[in-house]
Amino acid sequence: MFEKTGIPSEEMIMGKFPSIERINKGAVAVVECYKEIPCNPCQTACKFGAIIIGEDINNIPKLYADKCTGCAVCLSKCPGLSIMVVDGSKLEETVEIKLPYEFVPLPKEGQIIKGLNREGEYITDVKVLKVLNPKSFDRTPLVTIEVDRKYLYEIRNIQVEV
Repeated sequence: MFEKTGIPSEEMIMGKFPSIERINKGAVAVVECYKEIPCNPCQTACKFGAIIIGEDINNIPKLYADKCTGCAVCLSKCPGLSIMVVDGSKLEETVEIKLPYEFVPLPKEGQIIKGLNREGEYITDVKVLKVLNPKSFDRTPLVTIEVDRKYLYEIRNIQVEV
């Protein structure tokens, strides 16, 4: 299925997420790379050694969640938009998810927008908590959303109504 659609299976997705215990401790990256391609900006960007690709830049990145601080530098450097940061430490009923977002218009803090799954289908409304867009992110703004915990493993993008 993945080879045809590019949409990972539930098993593939769950294999990329850190444990819920780690997610509940604080912000941590989720590296959703599924194919061996020549790429390593995430490893280069991580000053904590939490993402390792190794000598062969075709290797799939491995996340060491215990080393990850959730700083999101890797997220802004990933050319494939394959990384997000999740944080379950704030509230029991919701999680915060930081996503790369390269569309216009950018959402505004406090705005309610559409949360989408990996197929681009609407799942639920989400609240925009923060939008970061400094020049150092090289035109990849980061949008932090608050979403009901039951959608933690499904949410992967957002849609802003024009």
